[in-house]
Formats: sequence, structure tokens, C-alpha cells
Amino acid sequence: MTNQLNNSIIFFDGVCNLCNGFVQFVIRRDKSAKFKFASLQSAAAANMLKPFDFPLDELKTIVLVQDGKIFLRSRAVLRIASQLGGAWKLAAMLYIFPSFFSDAVYNLISKYRYKLFGKKDSCMIPTPELKSRFVE
Repeated sequence: MTNQLNNSIIFFDGVCNLCNGFVQFVIRRDKSAKFKFASLQSAAAANMLKPFDFPLDELKTIVLVQDGKIFLRSRAVLRIASQLGGAWKLAAMLYIFPSFFSDAVYNLISKYRYKLFGKKDSCMIPTPELKSRFVE
């Protein structure tokens, strides 16, 4: 498990259409396959987030675990986007906004994500081609 904590793993709400769309967005732009993924509802999330005392019922946030550190909400999204290459590296400039401001915007979107984007009855199942990108 400690080896996996040194990877870049994105944890997401597996039934949220917006979150699943974000995962697909990252997969398409992450040409070097740097990021791996796990649903927040998975056993993998329960095991890997335990050292961070992350509340497993907290499904309103994207979580990035990278190099043994945890990043939440807007900081996770900005950190991920800035590592995708191309114009997405410019997302790092948004770090000039204090996290209380960017998290307020993030939390507002998160609060209404099911209403705006809908949700699935169960977590997404990766295609055979993408299975290696998902942590079990």
C-alpha cells in the first residue's frame, strides 16, 4: 500500500456524472498515464485514505493523493489540471486565489452536482482498456 501512496491517485464520487466526466477528461489528456483512479465508495479508497483520517462518507470532493500527501476540492483539481500538459498547465496560475475562495466556488458546484449533472445508480465500471488505470 505504501507504494501506491507514492503514485498519483484521484478519488472521486463514482455515481456522480460530473465526477465521472472529470475522470474521463483527465484520462483523455493524461498521455503519460500518470494518474490512477478509484471511486470514493471503493474498498481501495477506504484502505488508502485511512492514513489521512479522511471521512469516507465525504463524497462531495475530488481527492488527490500524490507523493504521500492529500489534496482536496479546488486544490486537487488545480493540481491535477496543472499536470496534464499543454494549456492546462496554466491552471497553476489559479493558485493565486486563496483556497477559501476557490473552495467556496467548488463547494457550490459540488452541492448542486447531482441536480445539474445527474447521478448513476452504481459506480462506473472501467473498460478493459482502462482497467489498469483504476486501483482496486
